[in-house]
Amino acid sequence: MTIQPYKLSFITVNYNGLEDTRALLQRINSISFSFLFEIIVIDNGSSQDEFALLKAEFPFITGCYSSVNLGFAGGNNVGIRMSQGDFLYFINNDTLLPMEANTQILAMLAFFEQNPEVGGITPKIKYVEPPEMIQFAGCTPLSKITLRNKQIGYREIDKGQYNRNLQIPYLHGAAMLLPRDVVVQIGLMPEAYFLYYEELDWCCQIAKRYQLYYFAGACIYHKESASTGVDSPFKTFYLTRNRLLFAFRNSSGMTRISSLIYLLLIANTSKMCSFMLNGKRKHIHAMWSATRDAFKLFKSN
Repeated sequence: MTIQPYKLSFITVNYNGLEDTRALLQRINSISFSFLFEIIVIDNGSSQDEFALLKAEFPFITGCYSSVNLGFAGGNNVGIRMSQGDFLYFINNDTLLPMEANTQILAMLAFFEQNPEVGGITPKIKYVEPPEMIQFAGCTPLSKITLRNKQIGYREIDKGQYNRNLQIPYLHGAAMLLPRDVVVQIGLMPEAYFLYYEELDWCCQIAKRYQLYYFAGACIYHKESASTGVDSPFKTFYLTRNRLLFAFRNSSGMTRISSLIYLLLIANTSKMCSFMLNGKRKHIHAMWSATRDAFKLFKSN
């Protein structure tokens, strides 16, 4: 008897997020999917083996517990290696699929079949609360120097104004659907970032060969910043370091030099002054440490 491969692999990374991941799995388990799928949960260095706890409650999942936090890319890469699906759906553990997910995912799979030039899709992303507020409905390209752009639909009430598919420069890390063949061609997520900017870097590599799309006919609900906090030195460190690393890795010549000068002398200096005025000493230290660490990473990237 030939074992039929999974059509789709849900991949999610858990880090001390037992309740969020449990809610995600409960939602997936409550939906009647009409295609073969698997659910891979990578417990990425939680203080206890939360994968074992989830496996006991949801025996249909696969995955593993890593005693070391491998970062967002590292955890997802473990999931990629374990997966068997023709399509890989990377979803944050603090997201919830809609009850209509079966129809919506089938529509996304059909979109890939009809458009072989497409290498990745992100659905419309809404907040869990309020559920009609949009977090992501596409985005504009990054400026080559400032690395700034606009996230389309951000914090707008969904009135159907973004119900058309749109080619976009990169996908949103909270929900990304990719064909396995694309991942095989491009390679795994870059692990140098640990957290933030890794999916952006990955998408830049994918976009050299394929088109990326915001798919309006599907959605997912996201509890933003449930894992790292809205304003923490931890977040400041990785955003600062990885913005510099991204500029270094994805540009060259005068564009690279101009971007790094802007980030160091204008963007980072402005942010540092804001932290000083507000007495956020830990954030100031995080920015100094991040800048020093970024220059060390330049040598190996």
